[in-house]
Amino acid sequence: MANPILPGISAAEQALLYDKLNRYNEGRAPYKEAGVYLVALPHDQQQAYSLWIYSPLPERQSIFYICDLSPDVHEALRIASSLCFYSPRRLLLVEYNAKRMQSRGDDLVFFGKYRGHYLHEVLRIDPAYLSWIAFKFTPRIPKQERFVQIAKIYHSVHLDIQRRKARQKSAVSNQYLGKEGERVEGLKLTVVSVRVEDNPYKTQVRNGVPLFYVRQMLKLRDGAGRLVTLHVNARTASRHSGQLPALEHAYQPGETVEVATARIARTYTTGGLRHTRLSYVRFKP
Repeated sequence: MANPILPGISAAEQALLYDKLNRYNEGRAPYKEAGVYLVALPHDQQQAYSLWIYSPLPERQSIFYICDLSPDVHEALRIASSLCFYSPRRLLLVEYNAKRMQSRGDDLVFFGKYRGHYLHEVLRIDPAYLSWIAFKFTPRIPKQERFVQIAKIYHSVHLDIQRRKARQKSAVSNQYLGKEGERVEGLKLTVVSVRVEDNPYKTQVRNGVPLFYVRQMLKLRDGAGRLVTLHVNARTASRHSGQLPALEHAYQPGETVEVATARIARTYTTGGLRHTRLSYVRFKP
């Protein structure tokens, strides 16, 4: 497939861009096996580059629209390559083909809450519903069978996007909040798990009665997915080991905790995941 001439850039710049694109595609699957993402050049009715997918699945038209990108080729390729980076599919620049890149209505939803919308719109606003169409909807006529095939193609696009998001989240979650000794503030954390245990330094026997000062060991996660641990000591004693006094707040998984200020006591790795331990924690009222 010949590389199209790109408008608005020099021959040298174009050669460099195609060289980068070739390196991006190294090691990716052949298009007849996995399909390919296409970045279509601007045309009379569209001033921006646009992203499409070619799939070998359908018998007839096999190129389907995903989204508009940018009028600038560098920005368009940056967006497309970032979106598709963790996909096995290659990424190609192509001329817009009015005959092959026009919807014939096969990708138009004909039932339910998205009746009248295209599948690429459902991909953007409700990918879970798209997955339902792809794997739960029962076609009754050949036209509906093709509709389900196209839904499966768009579902594969969704999986590629999710792959990227999962990698990004994993990269962020594998970081610490900061360095040991640093002061942090304004944290909004979600409780992941809670463990209640006795504080061995404060538990005592008074007048023959055991008094247990328990603490809640919280594991939390911030908005970027980073793991945080902290201890919340009970202010009053309990008569029973490992039991939180009635007047103390019992934290629950899923609960949101807002920290006004804290200090990073230590950073450590367990089970391959990085954790930040906080001390001198002051909660927002």
